[in-house]
Amino acid sequence: MSDTVNPAVIRRADYAAPAFLIDSVALEFDLVPERTIVKSTMRVRRNPDAGAAHGAPGARLELMGEALEFIGAAIDGKALPEGAVRAHEHGLTIEHAPDAFTLTIESACDAGANTTLSGLYVSSGNFFTQCEAEGFRRITYFLDRPDVMATYTVTLRADKAAYPVLLSNGNLIEEGELPDGRHFAKWEDPFKKPSYLFALVAGKLVSIDERIRSGSGKEKLLQVWVEPHDLDKTRHAMDSLIHSIRWDEERFGLELDLDRFMIVAVSDFNMGAMENKGLNIFNTKYVLANQETATDTDFGNIEAVVGHEYFHNWTGNRVTCRDWFQLSLKEGLTVFRDQEFSADMQGGATDEAARAVKRIEDVRVLRQMQFAEDAGPMAHPVRPESFVEINNFYTMTVYEKGAEVVRMYQTLFGREGFRRGMDLYFKRHDGQAVTCDDFRHAMADANGRDLAQFERWYSQAGTPRISVRTAYDAVAQRYSVTLAQGYGDASNAARETQKGPLLIPFAIGLIGRDGKDIALRLEGEAEAKGTTRVIELTEQEQTFTFVDVKEAPLPSLLRNFSAPVIVEYDYTNDELAFLLAHDSDPFNRWEAGQRLATRELLALAARAQAGEPLALDDSTVAAFSRVLTDETLSPAFRDLAMMLPSESYLAEQMAEADPAAVHAARQFARKRLANALKRDWLSIYESHATPGAYEPSPEAAGHRALKNLALAYLAEADDPADAIRLANAQYDNANNMTDRAAALAALLAASASAGTDAAERALEDFYRRFEQEPLVIDKWFALQATQRGSAQRPVIDIVRKLMAHPAFTLRNPNRARSLIFSFCAANPSQFHSADGSGYAFWAEQVVALDALNPQVAARLARSLELWRRYTPALREKMREALERVAGQVKSRDVREIVEKALA
Repeated sequence: MSDTVNPAVIRRADYAAPAFLIDSVALEFDLVPERTIVKSTMRVRRNPDAGAAHGAPGARLELMGEALEFIGAAIDGKALPEGAVRAHEHGLTIEHAPDAFTLTIESACDAGANTTLSGLYVSSGNFFTQCEAEGFRRITYFLDRPDVMATYTVTLRADKAAYPVLLSNGNLIEEGELPDGRHFAKWEDPFKKPSYLFALVAGKLVSIDERIRSGSGKEKLLQVWVEPHDLDKTRHAMDSLIHSIRWDEERFGLELDLDRFMIVAVSDFNMGAMENKGLNIFNTKYVLANQETATDTDFGNIEAVVGHEYFHNWTGNRVTCRDWFQLSLKEGLTVFRDQEFSADMQGGATDEAARAVKRIEDVRVLRQMQFAEDAGPMAHPVRPESFVEINNFYTMTVYEKGAEVVRMYQTLFGREGFRRGMDLYFKRHDGQAVTCDDFRHAMADANGRDLAQFERWYSQAGTPRISVRTAYDAVAQRYSVTLAQGYGDASNAARETQKGPLLIPFAIGLIGRDGKDIALRLEGEAEAKGTTRVIELTEQEQTFTFVDVKEAPLPSLLRNFSAPVIVEYDYTNDELAFLLAHDSDPFNRWEAGQRLATRELLALAARAQAGEPLALDDSTVAAFSRVLTDETLSPAFRDLAMMLPSESYLAEQMAEADPAAVHAARQFARKRLANALKRDWLSIYESHATPGAYEPSPEAAGHRALKNLALAYLAEADDPADAIRLANAQYDNANNMTDRAAALAALLAASASAGTDAAERALEDFYRRFEQEPLVIDKWFALQATQRGSAQRPVIDIVRKLMAHPAFTLRNPNRARSLIFSFCAANPSQFHSADGSGYAFWAEQVVALDALNPQVAARLARSLELWRRYTPALREKMREALERVAGQVKSRDVREIVEKALA
């Protein structure tokens, strides 16, 4: 790793086509951990579409390379003399390259010492790769950029006893024995791909196999490869893969294009998973599951991530990004596809109430994480204009806001119109590296629309705010809705990108006094058209008038969250309670409850700051009580509706974030709801038990979620004896991880309020039961890092003690995330302790991780990027911690984060 004190800024405006193209690559690997020899044979030609300066005859060829040992190179079989080729820190320079030639390069890399987990590395004695975004250059010298697409043939050679399984992209075309106990496997990928989609795996692995027939009748081999002791945890991942394949055939007409499709699980992985062509490499967290080790959330996440990576086969692999600024072209689109897949798996195409549960979950993540990103120094458009380190732009904006941008196409054109756009996109661009504009043009042309204004969603940062004014004319029976768009107090980083009004699809309904929807007819229309209308806001301010409105209605705004915006409308508490009880749009019914809770909690936080007594209005308690006991609502929906907004989200709504005041307010509200509704909580707990064999179905998971929410509230009651009794019994008798982990969490909470050691026995037992299950021990660390703590027992002391535990290591990203990230990101009241101890701890860990794995360190570094939004006392301590880190770290990854935060 080089010290890059002044790293170059890479700008989208500077994009230039590559001077050379690579049509085919033949790679040969002799796999040895300490020194893997890589021979690369490439067919190279000058790019006829490159600019004159880049494509001039005799131009030098610059190949990227990092942490490589150069052995030798040849052109058309002739070794290059020393003056014609130069290896350096950032790659390989070949002078006076011909117009078309065969280039052979031999190099070596030390996979065993690669702690960055980028490129070729060793985990648990097995070889793995991670090449996105720029890891391939750590394997061999190459034009490591996404617009250079080639076909690959890969030969792997290794000791057979140590590495009996040899995998790479595409189809296996040959394998056999070699002298000295070695063997080989040769793989061919018939589809052109960029280098970031290359993959190899070698080691002691076993697989679960399935053969299926595609929609066109072709047989396909599906495999999930894991270490032998994990084979019993692969069935759900395999089922999820089959469901994904079938869904993509039915929804988008897209078939699996290879003879086989493989998933491989590895415990040391920086990300969730990677969509390498035909050989997806996954973090074990998103593959391994059985009822004893995985929660309902884990089962759902595995299905979603398996779907996401499989869907990339078309949206990312067959059509890929021209450059990394277009990252959302594949990621935003594929997140939207996996969200739709999960919603269909949960509720089908027509059960809107069931689908709304998934929608609510996705929007909660967007608001809590992406909206915060939009408000800080790392704010950037869905298509960024510049970066220092591309790894830092695998962000919530690119993924989650990018998905919302894609969803707006479907909102505007409907499912059929969206499908037409997708079909045209693939017809035009299959096998190409393209841009976000190419996708937008396909959607526009397929639906006969001018979407020039819609481009601003890709180029403007910040979260739009829509202020709403309404007026009712009883005599004329006209109801006017005026929408005005702006950005409020956007961050400087966001303001710099804003150039004009957006095209915003705004879904609206009107509700009468009887709680029923009103049929909607806009002025100028001949007849009413439905009860939810998508109106298009295209100007800074527009008024939409509905006619034949016989009584003053209550507006239901931004139904199903039809655009990633903040709606400003001054509902009264009574109006929010009415929407919570009656809105036919499930998302907005949930939204009304969240608005009501947010308003009350922020008022409580203000009183806590002022040292005033806290009180929660009886009408608010009554509104939540009605939802809790409404048996017409699904358990999964009630679970979400009864969850209070998170402390992080609430702090972001304050002019100056005060985590201690927010924590006091939220804990008070939880305790008030726990005590006032205790009888209901006990009844819910009993009536939503799921006896018998465990099923990870959405229905069963919904019952468990509501039951365990009841247990969590009971643990907050003034007298937590019932909670301790129920939690102990549930822990001891649980036949699944969902119930066991929820019981342990309840015991931790009840122990904190009761001053007992009820949780200690369970914590010890949990570790003894699962010490051979790394993913479960991650949960054990996380539960302790996110517990409430107290002045007498601050969680920072517990976390520091756990870092010395034999099971803890900084080198494994999952383990680091389970303890350090959980404390810094998911326990705000303890992390933001007034004494600054949390910030000092954060600085230590960022510096330590930077020396091992800059990508993981950069993720942790972002915990303080919003430091300017906090109270003055906290701000000063955060600034000191940021400056400490800025003065010590070496990687571009972390430097970009902390320098933008401090700028």
